[in-house]
Amino acid sequence: MVHRASPSERGLSAIVLAAGLSRRMGGKNKLLLPVGGVPLVAHSVTTIRAYPFVEVVVVTGHESAKVEEALAPLPVRFAFNPRYEDGQMTSVRVGLEALSKPAHGVMVCLADQPMLGGEDLTAIAGAFLDGPGCAVLVPTFGGARGNPIVLARESIRDILARGANFGCKDFVSRNGDLVTTLPMPNNHVLFDLDRPEDYAALLAYGSRTTDRDSASRS
Repeated sequence: MVHRASPSERGLSAIVLAAGLSRRMGGKNKLLLPVGGVPLVAHSVTTIRAYPFVEVVVVTGHESAKVEEALAPLPVRFAFNPRYEDGQMTSVRVGLEALSKPAHGVMVCLADQPMLGGEDLTAIAGAFLDGPGCAVLVPTFGGARGNPIVLARESIRDILARGANFGCKDFVSRNGDLVTTLPMPNNHVLFDLDRPEDYAALLAYGSRTTDRDSASRS
């Protein structure tokens, strides 16, 4: 049975995965691309920091010094993944192992989801903390699963106990009966920035939003 949070232990931690190689971005580190006047990773972590997480751990790897510099003004802890070239699973593990404060669960965030807003994170966290208790909460849109997911502390212990080659995706795929899905009102949980065309689409969306805001004020 999954333990439900009591009022004294209702907090969530967060890990932010910011270690990848950006292989599909044409030679650029996508986390350093400007979004809203700041590097993408700073944009994402600023949004995450706006929610009252117990702690936020940013997992770095590729160009870690540049990523840390981009996040220097923000109150986060860093955990370096020496195996970042081996894939996201290794970064998840480094992040989970770096957590140091008691919490009912952890939100596993991607650093390349610029569409996510504070209201999205609040909805996901609230559904986990106020629900009947679940091992894994996965947000969805149109039936497709997205990110960030939330893991209960029991799930964290299970993942870490399985060894270095076992990660979140393995846990979710092998424990479908423990997964609770949360339908979201928008596609923010599905959009991540992987390719140059994704970045172009994001910039075009931002331009259209600015134009609409300007028109509404005129």
